[in-house]
Amino acid sequence: MVAIVVARSGRQLQRYNSGQRIVVGCIPYRLKGDMKAPGLNIEDALQVLVISAQRKGKGVLFPKGGWELDESIQAAALRETIEEAGVLGTVESELGKWCFKSKGNDALYEGHMFPLLVKEQLESWPEEDIRQRFWLSASKAKELCQYAWMREALDLLVSRLESAPMKSEELTY
Repeated sequence: MVAIVVARSGRQLQRYNSGQRIVVGCIPYRLKGDMKAPGLNIEDALQVLVISAQRKGKGVLFPKGGWELDESIQAAALRETIEEAGVLGTVESELGKWCFKSKGNDALYEGHMFPLLVKEQLESWPEEDIRQRFWLSASKAKELCQYAWMREALDLLVSRLESAPMKSEELTY
C-alpha cells in the first residue's frame, strides 16, 4: 500500500513565541560503513541529506517549516522533512533551539532542529517539483548550507555521534 502525503499550507495554525514564528526541522542522516572500524571517524561515516532552497541559486539547507498548534514538535519536524525531502525515519532528541533573522526579510524566528536517522527515501514526495535533495558528507553540507544556525546544529549532531551511543525518541515512520 502506498501512502500519499499532501503538504500542509497556510499559516492559520502556526505557533509563535513573543512574536517570533517557530520553525522546526530535521537533519536527515545515514551512516555508511562500520562505525567501530579502526581509523573510521564520524566525518567519514556520516552522510546528511540537504535540499535546495525554493529560490534558485540560494544554496542548500535542511528541511524545516512551521510548527502547528495541532501537532507535537517532533511530529512537525518529521512532517516538514517528509514534505520537503521525502524521507522517513526515527526522530531523535532535539539538538537545540536558535533565534535567527530571515534571509528574505527582517523577521525573527525561533528554530528547533532534530536529527532524523533515515529509514526510507520516498520516490515521490509533496515538494519534489520545487526542491532537489542531495546526500553530502557533513563537511560538504557545512560548506554549502546557507544558514549559520543549521551549520551549528550539524556540528552538534557530529559531536553527539562522536561522543555517545544515540538514544532514539518516540517518532519512527
